[in-house]
Amino acid sequence: MMMNRRTFSAGLLAGSAASLVSNRGMAATSAPISARNVVLVHGLFADGSCWSEVIARLQAAGLNATAVQNPLTTLPDAVASAERVLARQDGPTVLVGHSFSGMIVTQAGVAPNVSAVVYVAARAPDADEDYTALAKTYPTPPASAGIIFDGDEGRLTEAAFLHDFAGDVPEAKAKVLYAVQWPFHKELLAGRTTQAAWRSKPSFYAVSTEDRTINPDLERFMAKRMGAKTIELKSSHLSMISHPDEIAQLILEAARQSS
Repeated sequence: MMMNRRTFSAGLLAGSAASLVSNRGMAATSAPISARNVVLVHGLFADGSCWSEVIARLQAAGLNATAVQNPLTTLPDAVASAERVLARQDGPTVLVGHSFSGMIVTQAGVAPNVSAVVYVAARAPDADEDYTALAKTYPTPPASAGIIFDGDEGRLTEAAFLHDFAGDVPEAKAKVLYAVQWPFHKELLAGRTTQAAWRSKPSFYAVSTEDRTINPDLERFMAKRMGAKTIELKSSHLSMISHPDEIAQLILEAARQSS
């Protein structure tokens, strides 16, 4: 049976790795959950199924989780796709983004029903900030060299996907993820956010210390700038797949916050 972005659901990984928590990191708490909804947005080289590991854990905790199928065409299109899903939620909602979709979280997260925003190895620009210029102030991550284009559509080569994008995911699983990666349009990368949700919403960030797609020091800078509660995971860019327990815990912590 042919796999596609609508039908593929990644199998659950067993086990987890320990997380390193920053001084502003997540503290154990018995506070009640105030947001029962979670909306998760994927970034480049992926589809909504990349959240399957985390979704299963959130559902087990009693939360309503929905993965957005990001069109990866233009930033306004991508933001609109997230906004439509947010509008369907009943009550306070945690908005979560991985990688490029941090741009979407930053823009769409100003919605009144968004109670907290969570960034997973994600872009976190300020309003009208040139993210590309910001990223160039840090060493270029290796995955950038693996991007190839078919006309206006970009994707990662298999070698770059396995080594630089999903480096700590078992190879057989990483190859399946590679097979369902969704191409992005060049125009997507030209978009800028006009708002910064992290300036007004409780913010959380998961840094991937072994990231070869976004420079880990850039991730740390963005997390510190937003004053986010931050965890550090010894992980590749795909921490929601290789460390789903820790990412789910961070989202649960965000769900206990009220904006």
